[in-house]
Amino acid sequence: MRSRARRRWAARAAKRLMDVMGASAGLVILSPLLGIIAVALLATQGRPILFRQRRPGLAGRPFGILKFRTMRSPRDGEVWYLTDEQRMTRVGRFLRSSSLDELPELVNVLKGEMSLVGPRPLLMEYLDEYTAEEQRRHEVLPGVTGWAAVNGRNILPFRERLRLDVWYVDHWSPALDVRILWMTVVQVLRRETVSPAEDTSLGFPLPGLPGYRAAAPPDGPEEPS
Repeated sequence: MRSRARRRWAARAAKRLMDVMGASAGLVILSPLLGIIAVALLATQGRPILFRQRRPGLAGRPFGILKFRTMRSPRDGEVWYLTDEQRMTRVGRFLRSSSLDELPELVNVLKGEMSLVGPRPLLMEYLDEYTAEEQRRHEVLPGVTGWAAVNGRNILPFRERLRLDVWYVDHWSPALDVRILWMTVVQVLRRETVSPAEDTSLGFPLPGLPGYRAAAPPDGPEEPS
């Protein structure tokens, strides 16, 4: 038992080391690109450049995820969760389709709120929709990318995405993380299985279902993952 616990501790330490090194290197190497994106957003939609939103992390505890802002704020009479497509800017649509909007999450990784690889953190409103088995996706840190992300991402039905997340929790290993990171790079370069917004026809919770709260949180209107 002790040897198993040591191996588990060593594996988790290796994962954290990979997260810190990977996120640090990513922020340094991608700093010119981050600057270009920031300038483009500032010129086309003004401030704020970053979008911060509460998402469930380890054990379901909320944290503030960081992304580049891809939508304008709702105008008078617009309901934020019904107008995603209309509110998405041209630059924002490109950032979503290329996954570049998620680069600020590397800061969340450095802070220990996320990992490079893990289940994607979905909306807080979805928590009440999960079964007890699906809740197990929160037994590990959420990730910038994950097993569900490289196997269909947001073109997957809601339940299938959650099933793949739990599979990752049960089968995690450093080798699997490396495989997922490589698959993510290939996927992003090919711009595969990425759509700008969630397809609610795939079973994602909608207003009116149990557990869905339509009111926007204090830090602004919400965007889909």
